[in-house]
Amino acid sequence: MAPFLDTNIFVRHLANDDPQRSPACLALIQAIEQGRIEAWTSDMVIAEIVYVLSSKRSYNLDRETIRDLLLPIINLPGIKLPSKRLYQRVFELYVSLPIDYVDAYHAALMDSRKRNDLYSYDLDFDRVPGLTRLEPTVPIAGR
Repeated sequence: MAPFLDTNIFVRHLANDDPQRSPACLALIQAIEQGRIEAWTSDMVIAEIVYVLSSKRSYNLDRETIRDLLLPIINLPGIKLPSKRLYQRVFELYVSLPIDYVDAYHAALMDSRKRNDLYSYDLDFDRVPGLTRLEPTVPIAGR
């Protein structure tokens, strides 16, 4: 059974900011890249990586840099990820639109399922071409 990769493994590798852990994480990612081992992770881990790398208090990386760092790792054949095929579109939306990462993920998920209507009060969805944001309404009594 392939081991799970937690957020900090990716962050230590990408940030290269820990003299002991970063080289160990690099070696692990290289072993995955070379096909010597496989590992899996979750969509939540990817979201947490984006959050940490973009945080002004932590690394303050811009959206393009985050995309350019993450997509090659996500796309490694040895990385198993439930929604792996979505990430090209997720990062396309995240980089090109002023919406947050999770909204970009949900918009890409909807697109992959050929859905375009969603209920939300989040106005960011109005910026995504092809999506129709709906707001629930209170029914009028007697109708």
